[in-house]
Amino acid sequence: MSFPTSLPQSRLEPAREAPPLRWGILGSGWIAAKFTESVKAHTRQVIAAVGSRSQTSADRFANEWNIDKAYGGYDTLVQAPDIDIIYVATPHGEHHRHVLLAIEAGKHVLVEKPIALNHAQAAEMVAAARSKGVFFAEALWTYFLPKFDVIQQVLDDGMIGDIMSVYTEYGEYLPRDHRIFDARLAGGPLLDLGTYPVSLLTRLLGVPSRVVGIATSDPAGVNGQLAVAMISDHGAQGTMATTLYGFTPANAAIVGTKGSIRFMTEFHLPGSFEVWSLDGSTRLTYEEPRGAHFEGLYHEAAGIARTIARGGLESPCRPLDASLDTMKTLDAIRHALGIDFAGAGLQE
Repeated sequence: MSFPTSLPQSRLEPAREAPPLRWGILGSGWIAAKFTESVKAHTRQVIAAVGSRSQTSADRFANEWNIDKAYGGYDTLVQAPDIDIIYVATPHGEHHRHVLLAIEAGKHVLVEKPIALNHAQAAEMVAAARSKGVFFAEALWTYFLPKFDVIQQVLDDGMIGDIMSVYTEYGEYLPRDHRIFDARLAGGPLLDLGTYPVSLLTRLLGVPSRVVGIATSDPAGVNGQLAVAMISDHGAQGTMATTLYGFTPANAAIVGTKGSIRFMTEFHLPGSFEVWSLDGSTRLTYEEPRGAHFEGLYHEAAGIARTIARGGLESPCRPLDASLDTMKTLDAIRHALGIDFAGAGLQE
């Protein structure tokens, strides 16, 4: 059978046509601002309220983003009757507590990635959402992008055959006063940066049967960088590296028995990629301008609004079992390399 001559089109519906939900933003930091900016610019979703640790910070965020209601506490936000869904945007060490708070209040929840500090926390959150009958998803926005819908179709159609290996990496320079260097906040690159490549590996290969690697400790008391190799039950291999010490290409390659996928920009951001035939004689290109948070975060809000409007309690773009598998793999990496989050109070 000959290699295809064209790529499928993205099936994502226009974001502005998604039915609006009333969103409450739990947290007022950098990612909360980026989410709010993107959603307000590209969708009809309503950012109805913000809750922060203090009234001062909540008021400041509300004034900056023209939000009607500001709550100086998280309990009052999740109890507000005019909110449909809570976006949890606090540091990841707080996700477990804040997600359970919102679920107990009967609210739908989108939680910033990573879903939790470990699989045990994540499993408790998932079980609570399913028991309460509310929507719950991890805001790993990469998989809500148009390009990943095209990639999923390429994989589902068998265009590149069985996946044999996946190569990933992601590094950034971050200043010393960033929370990523704080052991009390479960710092280090694995959860902040590594969730992207680890989620891709797990999505394509499943939870690995074995993980080996090396890690470098930072004087701040967190992991500074690491590199791992893993293998699946059926013999497919994956690699991942992540670092706090400088920007890397943040690229990836997916190698199959019939072809491969090569990303032309950062794999986790909006941007282009190519699908190659096995011998490289055919190269199909998906063209998309490179973007970042402003150009991409709104897709998850629009997609989730559609799912909820249709009665769904999980996102097809980021199912809860996929989030749980990613946490299993993150746990496996930490255990293989001797990384713990004891500084953040996590006992395992």
